[in-house]
Amino acid sequence: MAVSSQNFGSTETSNIKRNVFAALFVAVILGAAGAGVFLFMREDATANADIIYTGSIDSPDRATGPSGLPIPRYVSLKTDRVNVRRGPSTAHQVIWVFARKDLPVEIIAEYEHWRRVRDSEGEEGWVYHSLLAGRRTGLVAPWRSGERLELLEGADDAADVVAIVETGVVGDIEACNGEWCNFTVNGYSGWIQQEFVWGVYPNEEIN
Repeated sequence: MAVSSQNFGSTETSNIKRNVFAALFVAVILGAAGAGVFLFMREDATANADIIYTGSIDSPDRATGPSGLPIPRYVSLKTDRVNVRRGPSTAHQVIWVFARKDLPVEIIAEYEHWRRVRDSEGEEGWVYHSLLAGRRTGLVAPWRSGERLELLEGADDAADVVAIVETGVVGDIEACNGEWCNFTVNGYSGWIQQEFVWGVYPNEEIN
């Protein structure tokens, strides 16, 4: 997509979910105006969860999964095609397919080599661990569809504007100080208020 006046459209980050029902494979491609994700068949993915955490990210007794890593935590998709299953094995049905590399998801449970993930719309399912990366990425305020936010030169409301980004855009999280995140989109790097980034916890610091 062409970049005009440093304005990045949500088509850069439109997320595709494909529902599989028997032999029928239905794909829905989101338009430029919408950053949301559609899911035709929603089913709970609750089978054999080893650890499911429902506490606060700031809790001193935050859980640790079998991997030795904390739960919950944010990761990103490693490829452009990631099957999401009802349970933690290939024997379980694929309930949708992520088709957007680098999209952030939240790991909320682990079972052996499988991770139960949640997306920005609250949908959950199981993904094989090798399809996920520790690279931190974020979605710009996906709950504020069609709006535009500023990337600033510094972590200050008075800082100069580096670029304008549309909500739903995916970018790299370079650092966060608990209130602001340094965010990179298409080579433009600037600061955005942390509350407008899905993929980082409130008050979380990233160095």
